[in-house]
Amino acid sequence: MSDEPRISVMVVDDHPIWRDGVARDLTEHGFDVRATAPDADAALRIARTVRPDVVLMDLNLGGTSGVDATREITAALPSTKVLVLSASGEHKDVLEAVKAGASGYLVKSASATELVDAVHRTAAGDPVFTAGLAGLVLGEYRRMADAPAGDAEPPRLTERETDVLRLVAKGLTARQIAERLVLSHRTVENHVQSTLRKLQLHNRVELARYAIEHGLDGE
Repeated sequence: MSDEPRISVMVVDDHPIWRDGVARDLTEHGFDVRATAPDADAALRIARTVRPDVVLMDLNLGGTSGVDATREITAALPSTKVLVLSASGEHKDVLEAVKAGASGYLVKSASATELVDAVHRTAAGDPVFTAGLAGLVLGEYRRMADAPAGDAEPPRLTERETDVLRLVAKGLTARQIAERLVLSHRTVENHVQSTLRKLQLHNRVELARYAIEHGLDGE
């Protein structure tokens, strides 16, 4: 049996049958489902208490939207990652969720296997999107990158940190980057965390955006 701590999760959805079903499925797959919540206010209050590794967030929560809840949770709990699980695949909803701090976005038609993999990857810090949505997000970042840049000189990265950053922008996981650069998984994670600190960013989605804005996503 693995000695690694289980990934802790909170499920936020206003439909009790769906919410309880997702919680049950995740528990059966070995996750520590610490809580569920039916709305945004309860989600923020409970998240502050249980401090989960990952929050599975629906967007349609009745009063306060899941986008607002995502923004509040990621601001209050920087180490907690939010993975949106929504019935909507609308581009506007995806972009608003990511801009609010979501680390990924899955539509509810995803299979149980895809969901389990997505929660694992989100907890590891990887951006996770339903097929087709990653390109949408990166395309939006490209559009934003066309805005005039400021005059401030960017922080200096080492050559290896830059190599890792380029591959993060291409959507590779830490393990894939390790294989590509012939490094250990831990070394790649150390480079990622060092780069995040230098650039004052919070996650790999923001790293990918930074890389695109600075032309580091090409060959």
